[in-house]
Amino acid sequence: MNFIVQGYPAWAYGGGRTFDPALPAIVFLHGAALDHSVWQWQSRYFAHHGFAVLAVDLPGHGRSPGTPRPTIGAMADWVADLVEAAGLEAAHVVGHSMGSLVALDTAIRHPRRVARLALLGAAVPMAVGEPFLAAAKDDSPAAFDMQSVWGHARHVALAASAVPGIALHGASRRLVARARPGVQHTDLAACHAYAPAVEALHGVKAPTLVVAGRRDLMTPWKSGEALAREIPGAAFVLLDAGHAMTGESPREVLHALHAHLRARP
Repeated sequence: MNFIVQGYPAWAYGGGRTFDPALPAIVFLHGAALDHSVWQWQSRYFAHHGFAVLAVDLPGHGRSPGTPRPTIGAMADWVADLVEAAGLEAAHVVGHSMGSLVALDTAIRHPRRVARLALLGAAVPMAVGEPFLAAAKDDSPAAFDMQSVWGHARHVALAASAVPGIALHGASRRLVARARPGVQHTDLAACHAYAPAVEALHGVKAPTLVVAGRRDLMTPWKSGEALAREIPGAAFVLLDAGHAMTGESPREVLHALHAHLRARP
């Protein structure tokens, strides 16, 4: 489905159901150089169990045209405008990796637009190594390899996928390589530069869940645990997964989100 956000079409996957703004809504936010498809399993479940779902393609990603936003703050402003364009006062905002920073900053900058917050594979700061940034700046295949290899737990290359018929490494690399030129570098640079004040983290009002992967090579689980300690009342869940937990451990991610988003205020 399409909405007009900041003057451009914005595409979102609705989980196979017609979007109904009268239902509790969830906005799912993807990571760097990815798109809505990383949320395909969780978004479809929620869309068929009482929620209105918007698994978005951020500007310049997937099916959304326009220019990728160069900062996490600009992406957060876009998300707040998307919530308004969808006819919602507020939505649950769920983000993975770069999307977790965007979700967090949306809660900081636009608190009335965020009902509940879930941050997966999150770290603040989310430092990106110079070799990775340099390879991404050149749109080098090496950067696609780095993201797909480091994005998964080491055992994934040897083990069967949790999703039948899907080779996780190959699918991840093809998804990153499909991004428009310059998008991966823009996204990684935005993650690297994001540095909210500790006071801003302490001021987050939305009930928050932080989910980390014990085998995460990109945002170590202790970084997620540290972030959860800085957000008042935040819950922390540790999964036996790598950074790409939505595909590696889809059921476990779903269970954690379900418990959080269905909780009573």
